[in-house]
Amino acid sequence: MYFRRLRDLREDSDMNQTQIAEILFTSQTVYSRYERGARTIPVEHLLILADFYGVSTDYILGRTNNKKLNK
Repeated sequence: MYFRRLRDLREDSDMNQTQIAEILFTSQTVYSRYERGARTIPVEHLLILADFYGVSTDYILGRTNNKKLNK
């Protein structure tokens, strides 16, 4: 599965893949594979990114168009 929103969120934050990879304690190559859908993103990384961007995991996964977290 290709996660266009991962790239969009990263670019909207003016960050590059290496910077996001550092947040996840992984390599730029692995993170790039998440964005392209060549590798499944682990739940731990999905949760870290959702918290970092302030969006729901469902938004990242394309299950909703609502960026806001339901609290």
